[in-house]
Amino acid sequence: MTASALLGGPAHVASAAAGERSTSSVAARTGSNAPSGSDLNQTLQELEKSYNGRIGAVGIDLGTGRTVGYRADERFPFNSMFKVFACAAVLHKARTSDPGLMDKVVRWKPAEMAELTANSPETTEYTDTGMTPAQLCRAGITKSDGFAGNTLLKQIGGPRGLTEFFRATGDRTSRLDRPEPRLTEWKPGEERDTTTPAAAAQTFTKLTTGKTLHTSDRARLVGWLKASLTGANRIRAGLPKDWTVGDKTGTGGASNYGTANDLAIVWTPGSNTPIILSVFTNRNQNNTPHDDKVIASTATALAKALGRL
Repeated sequence: MTASALLGGPAHVASAAAGERSTSSVAARTGSNAPSGSDLNQTLQELEKSYNGRIGAVGIDLGTGRTVGYRADERFPFNSMFKVFACAAVLHKARTSDPGLMDKVVRWKPAEMAELTANSPETTEYTDTGMTPAQLCRAGITKSDGFAGNTLLKQIGGPRGLTEFFRATGDRTSRLDRPEPRLTEWKPGEERDTTTPAAAAQTFTKLTTGKTLHTSDRARLVGWLKASLTGANRIRAGLPKDWTVGDKTGTGGASNYGTANDLAIVWTPGSNTPIILSVFTNRNQNNTPHDDKVIASTATALAKALGRL
């Protein structure tokens, strides 16, 4: 893979200067009737205070080019969100260097998935028969199946292989260092297995709307995102019910500072040009559960700031 072959066009997310930790490092672009970036800042600052946590968020309107954000360049853990990127990397490998990979049956022994049985609702049912990478992608994205995610990683060289895929797309920020379940272990300041709201949004945009993936592979990926069953109470809950949403969630659990996130591609009625919403959260105190309502409220605030609500 080469960077030139994977780039999906110019980025819509502006990065802060090195070392900057601004609460609004992605500025709202002018020339719109949408609320100002300061309105978004105030809304999310108040939400953080009531939630006693941290929020990182980015919204990109691919039709207008308007981009808004809050703590856009601060690091947050991927958690299970990595699975959509791992699936994209496998799709790319199958298309460019391993024809037929998506339909090859992958088998495993029950002992290999022992520590992930509780988080692998679909792969546990296929232990006797195995699954294809296509089936593993579906399970990993729609049900956030943990063993499916790990098995997809093995197709691309493990966590290091996914990091190399990020670099090939031009993403110099995102990194994966460990498989499930260890990748969910996080505390403030931890850089392993992290990304930023801006980097995640930019790379996700390339994968779902750009030229990084073949047209049919991109459509397949978006189809799995639309069929996701894990995000009903997150970004989807903060948007009108007649909007079309495809998303991938991630959850670290209370023992990891209540980290939780969601990344979505969204279409409003009558529009063929989507928006991208990237939301990450964590609690200030450990052993505190996450709050889906905070993610939903952040999605609402981003949609308003983009002028879509």
